Amino acid sequence: MDNEMLQFQSDLLESVRQLKRGEGRVVFVLAKAAREKTGLSQTQFADLLGVSVRTLRGWEQGRIQPSGTARTLLTIALRTPDALLGVAA
Repeated sequence: MDNEMLQFQSDLLESVRQLKRGEGRVVFVLAKAAREKTGLSQTQFADLLGVSVRTLRGWEQGRIQPSGTARTLLTIALRTPDALLGVAA
């Protein structure tokens, strides 16, 4: 496993530990930046995440906030876009 993936796993585990200790914090992810990191169109990215293009546009325009699961996927797209794209392949 490469160093980037090991670091991502370490960060993810630490985040879970913080949540268990009640130290979690809400981080608003920029959906457009996450999508652009993957190089996908809105339609392709929405399909990958399992949401409608309308929902994705709402996130990108800040009209609606993504769910916890969606925020996690967007964080993965921001930090390690290849990991998210690898799931789609």
